[in-house]
Amino acid sequence: MLARATDEDHRVSTPLELLFDLTFVVAVSQAAASLAHGLGEGHTGRALLGYVLVFFAIWWAWMNFTWFASAYDTDDVPYRLLTLLQMAGVLVLAAGIGPASDGYDYRTVTLGYVVMRLAMVAQWLRAGRSDPERIHTARRYAVGIGALQVLWMLRLLLPRDPLAVVVVSFAVLAAAELTVPYWAERRAGTTWHPHHIAERYGLFTIIVLGECVLGATTALQVAVAGSGWSPALLTIGAVGLVLGFALWWLYFLREAAPGLERRRELSFLWGYGHLLVFASLAALGAGLEVAVEATSGHGLEIGNPAVVATVAVPVAVFLVVAWWLHAALAVAPWRDAGLVVAVTLATLATVALPVAGVPVAVSLVAVCVPTIALVTVKVAGGA
Repeated sequence: MLARATDEDHRVSTPLELLFDLTFVVAVSQAAASLAHGLGEGHTGRALLGYVLVFFAIWWAWMNFTWFASAYDTDDVPYRLLTLLQMAGVLVLAAGIGPASDGYDYRTVTLGYVVMRLAMVAQWLRAGRSDPERIHTARRYAVGIGALQVLWMLRLLLPRDPLAVVVVSFAVLAAAELTVPYWAERRAGTTWHPHHIAERYGLFTIIVLGECVLGATTALQVAVAGSGWSPALLTIGAVGLVLGFALWWLYFLREAAPGLERRRELSFLWGYGHLLVFASLAALGAGLEVAVEATSGHGLEIGNPAVVATVAVPVAVFLVVAWWLHAALAVAPWRDAGLVVAVTLATLATVALPVAGVPVAVSLVAVCVPTIALVTVKVAGGA
């Protein structure tokens, strides 16, 4: 498992990486569905907390494999089998998302997460044996990840009540997980490929954008199967499709790879910052499902302003974070800060429309307008 070159030509995602991502489609979909269910029932705090805890596990496991593969993907038999083991862990994690979100039962989620992470320990030990120059980096990764998996399992022994125990224990261990790469790479960094990393992150962005497409599809299905071609539901379906397309357009407006190649020291910013990008897009899909439920007359426990907020807030988070990450890499101009802030505030302002009696569907159309305007301005100005 020799380290791959950072300037390797034609470095792209492998078929195995694409298959690996497929298992995360299931996990992300389960997390979004649980969030939509909790928000619709009015359990906003519990739903958001459960979503954050579960999505962190999904994102962190995906991210660690992605950066490792960018440096050490030799595609031999042991590598493939260990990747298969990680895929199994993803599916176990996905199976436990419901109990984790509803009752803070993290046994199944933790088991799936630990399976994924222990497979990474084996990968790092293999890399350490083959790459003498980075043997200490690989061993620190293996030790740090392995020790934390023991602590995650011991965490299951803690009581779920009071809730502060769940939150604090998670926060401590999550912070420790985020620290491991800093500690491991302090002397010899891994040879990740900037173009490969940019592509991998772009592909996962498309995966979470799939939740917007799912929300649009759900609206159309409900419209056809329930009340016929309901104008309101058809409008929500159109909103989901347009928002997904507009956010995709903004994210891929400029290629990130040149910035990562010039500013390798910003790899942690790019990698960690995408937690909010991915989580906001998946949450947007959940918000669209909540809007469908509200419009189809299912009697949700939240008011119309809150329904609109489930769509507007994720869009606002995405706009700010995605622009900031690209600007930090110098692939998006800092001068756009005022424009992005104005668009974000206009998006959040739409939450007040239902208070004035504007229907949910019409309010969601208003959510689209600032983002569409931003895309138009960028395209007209040559991005």
